[in-house]
Amino acid sequence: MTTHPHRTTGLTGPPPTPAVTVRPIVLPAPERGQDLHVRVSAPLTGTRLPIVLFAHGFGSDLDGYAPLVDHWASHGFVVIQATHLDSQRVALAADDSRRPHLWRYRVQDMKHILDELKTLEASVPGLSGRGDHGRIVAAGHSFGGQTAGILVGLRVTDPGTGIADDLSDSRVMASIQLATAGAGGDGLTPFAHENLPWLRDQDFSHITAPGLVVAGDKDDLPLTTRGAAWTRDPYTLSRGNKSLLTVYGGEHFLGGISGYRAAETTDEDPGRVALVQQVTLAYLRHITGIDHTDWQTARSVLTDAHALGRLDSK
Repeated sequence: MTTHPHRTTGLTGPPPTPAVTVRPIVLPAPERGQDLHVRVSAPLTGTRLPIVLFAHGFGSDLDGYAPLVDHWASHGFVVIQATHLDSQRVALAADDSRRPHLWRYRVQDMKHILDELKTLEASVPGLSGRGDHGRIVAAGHSFGGQTAGILVGLRVTDPGTGIADDLSDSRVMASIQLATAGAGGDGLTPFAHENLPWLRDQDFSHITAPGLVVAGDKDDLPLTTRGAAWTRDPYTLSRGNKSLLTVYGGEHFLGGISGYRAAETTDEDPGRVALVQQVTLAYLRHITGIDHTDWQTARSVLTDAHALGRLDSK
């Protein structure tokens, strides 16, 4: 492991508080072919707690992304995660009829969670009545970033019907998209075109909700011929109040956000993880109206001269 102890973010935030996690909470979901397993993490104290719906990357599950989930939950947010059908835990057969629709099942999972917020809160000791259902942010990494984007207006052309439905949900006020896919078309590799058909045609122009996009400038995925610039599309191609955190040297897992000592991390760097933790938390506190100070500090500190990253807004 390569560490960079001298590379500090220069950002500070509020101190953490104790949090509790309950898993799995099982929601019946006959329309998806099997129950939906959900994890809820929340502060032990506080009221009117904003909610983050977090969608994992392809193959992961509700136990992933602890560096982000723990950070957000210990700083005042209820964080809800599900295990989607593409998870290795589910292990769908190669010929399962649900496979071409994995992207759509993910969105349905999130809407099901939104419908069952009271049930989920009641399953966590002491949480009932403490979540603020009027302040909900969708977040996700990689495939999960697309899921979060769809909830705020991203249009995905269904590869089966050729129709790009509006699957947004008015209960979601903003999004955080981490290392997620850009536009399709000629920039897709043959592998992506064949195996991930839901990436062929994405339309970001209908996203008007506020959002933060996080992209590593070394995130060179085998899904595109455009290099790391591809993951900036959710920022550059959408409208409205958007911000972009560029993580210098960051590859697809942005220093290790998918888990503590996660084996898939190719660019392990505690400094990068701390940067993503602190900027995403500052954004969450800003966009939900808790406090704007840390976000203003991040925008001031994270200029071209910073060692770890740059923050742009439009």
